[in-house]
Amino acid sequence: MSEGINPGAMVRSRRQILVAATAGIAALGVGSLHGMARTEEGVARSAEFIHQELVFRANAKRVYEALTDPTQFEKVIRLSAAVQSGMALGKEPTQISRKAGGPFTLFRGHIVGRQIELVPNERIVQAWRVATWNPGVYSIAKFELTEKGSSTKLVLDHVGFPDGQGQHLAEGWKANYWEPLEKYLI
Repeated sequence: MSEGINPGAMVRSRRQILVAATAGIAALGVGSLHGMARTEEGVARSAEFIHQELVFRANAKRVYEALTDPTQFEKVIRLSAAVQSGMALGKEPTQISRKAGGPFTLFRGHIVGRQIELVPNERIVQAWRVATWNPGVYSIAKFELTEKGSSTKLVLDHVGFPDGQGQHLAEGWKANYWEPLEKYLI
């Protein structure tokens, strides 16, 4: 090893690796927008994003658990517009890892990804994709939970999805996540 390099500085923590992986995944997802978004010196000026704020009549622990426990989220899925309409979904069972870096499979394999950051009862960050998107394209979905008395405010920020998908995805969040989650939590 050359002089002046601290060997300890070369060891990366698991969190540093996950942060680097998140940046790489985000770059892949957003990278697909590069050719479509108006750019000036390599900076996109017109990327779509989704920001939704909701209040659920349940504490943050209950909301977090419903979003991260596969058995509970399967019950949410059964109440979703996708299932109620008879939409053809895959055959994959609901799987949700409760560890950063772990995979998730939702809506019978229609939605897949990786857990990037999990802070119990506070935050979920996911590398999230629809299975029909081009290979390697992931978006980032961040769920922030803030307890307000006996209710919980949930803020969703979803970025890096393919251009032109914003309206469809925003409607999907409402019909397939928030409305059934509200019914489930009652």
